Amino acid sequence: MKKILSLLALFSIVLFSSCEGDPGPPGPPGEPGINILGQVFEANVTFNNGNGFQRLITIPSNIEVFESDVILVYWLEDVVSDTSGGTIDVWSQLPQTIYLDGGGSFQYTFNHTFIDVLLFLQGDVDLNSLGSGFTDDQIFRIAVVPSEFGSADLTMEELMSNSEIEFVDIENLEN
Repeated sequence: MKKILSLLALFSIVLFSSCEGDPGPPGPPGEPGINILGQVFEANVTFNNGNGFQRLITIPSNIEVFESDVILVYWLEDVVSDTSGGTIDVWSQLPQTIYLDGGGSFQYTFNHTFIDVLLFLQGDVDLNSLGSGFTDDQIFRIAVVPSEFGSADLTMEELMSNSEIEFVDIENLEN
């Protein structure tokens, strides 16, 4: 009896391990020359009374930006040592509020169009009183993230039946 059960178990394992379902539908063909990665560039900015504590940065002509794209800006807050003796840049996303020891605060912040980015300081303190460590040679990383306008007039039923949208069941994801 044990031999029959063992043989049946072995046969079941072989049978079910070789089963394979139907292949899914093929994905859309790739289009050559389309860059789906965001692009990044950096700007070195000095803020002072002469420039109104602001600087307009034109997006380089080799970076194509559409009006729907997202612009993110990061400030190089610090550079720390790593374990191998090198350094690691510490980036903070704007807007970034700095609280001063003597009270008050200011922000590194920005606004943008699809052709330029305006970096500026604003705060509840006299910006002329800020030390050069906060105003001179500040490095900003500007990221252009490709995006397109979504259609906000879809119902949930239309979304669920859209073949271009993939839904992920986060409760059953493998770690």
